[in-house]
Amino acid sequence: MNIFRINTAAHEEEGFYIMTTLTPKQIAEVVTPIIESFRDGDEEYYNVNLIHVLNDRYPLEVIELRVDIETLTF
Repeated sequence: MNIFRINTAAHEEEGFYIMTTLTPKQIAEVVTPIIESFRDGDEEYYNVNLIHVLNDRYPLEVIELRVDIETLTF
């Protein structure tokens, strides 16, 4: 299981995390065309929609949206 920070915008606060069994390559293959379409002004998206598209493409994988990751400090 991996946790990745997904940052698709210039604003740091718009980033999010996903906990997943996917590889970075699998994520990029799905997310990149959506983001490029948005930047070209063709399509609107929300972070949760990216998760839905990933789940549709990889229904047997674990893909969970996380807005924040709790940090333990000792």
